[in-house]
Amino acid sequence: MELIHTVQAPQAVGPYSQAIKLANGFLYISGQLGLNPTTMLLVDNISDQTRQVLANINAILTAAKYTKDNVIKTTILLSDINDFVVVNEIYESFFKEHKPARSTFAVKALPKAALIEKKSLLLKKIVKTNYFKNIYIKQLGC
Repeated sequence: MELIHTVQAPQAVGPYSQAIKLANGFLYISGQLGLNPTTMLLVDNISDQTRQVLANINAILTAAKYTKDNVIKTTILLSDINDFVVVNEIYESFFKEHKPARSTFAVKALPKAALIEKKSLLLKKIVKTNYFKNIYIKQLGC
């Protein structure tokens, strides 16, 4: 297990990591708010917060040596479900042809009075030697 941290994304607002990378190729990114990583302040509106959330996630992906094409599942929390259409447009422009599984929920409130929070699950194929295949080949004398 490897803890992922980058100064290009906001520090966690609680006692948790920005992301955790597992040896099996999974990367778990903690919920990201629309915080500017330098000031730790929320940017202005739902459009700007959505773009900032995606930029923060992209910075964490880069630090972990993953890309947005490795994203397999996202969860979006909105403080106002009426922002769904605006968020979708920005989300689609970020992911383009890649369309990971996604859930979106309206919630009563988010930390720091944010308008959006997003978390992601990623998987990167890990190339491993097939242990049992190697044993079989050795038994055959190959």
